Amino acid sequence: MSSQYRIIAVCTGNICRSPMAELMLAEAFRAGHLTGAVVDSAGTTAYEAGRPIDPRAARKLTAHNIASDRHVAREWRPEWFANRELILALDVDHYGWLRQAAPDQESLAKILMLRSFDPAVADKDPLEQGIEDPWYGGHTDFDTTWNLIRASVPGIVQHVRTELQRQNGQHHGSEGQRVRSIS
Repeated sequence: MSSQYRIIAVCTGNICRSPMAELMLAEAFRAGHLTGAVVDSAGTTAYEAGRPIDPRAARKLTAHNIASDRHVAREWRPEWFANRELILALDVDHYGWLRQAAPDQESLAKILMLRSFDPAVADKDPLEQGIEDPWYGGHTDFDTTWNLIRASVPGIVQHVRTELQRQNGQHHGSEGQRVRSIS
């Protein structure tokens, strides 16, 4: 039986950024044959719970052949600190909120900014790794959100591949295992 590596993307209402990240990562994991990678998303608030993805986010995903029609927004639940291996905050307020809510050091260690996997900003402070909420803007803001998430996807995929190999006792490198871009 293979191990699973569970990731959750977190934003405010779970209708724009975090579902985009979830669905983009799920597609990249499929393309990279990472069957042990499981990804979902949630919001730090219940403002949008039960609602579908924002139509502008859905349009952007559809343009890249990623279906989003099954997404239903939901609020973060504290037990997810224990049963996720990686918690990805989409902006600094989510990062701070998650860190403040974390029940222990183990949970704190799981919380990273999504863009900490983007080589362009990986060495920056978390305060410089946020993705602003596109909800208040227009289509170009969703394009920006797509591009910022997409820049982080290969690094996340490689991180998960390494973690799955470690969990499965495979300590050799990943030579020959290329991750296909979702762009």
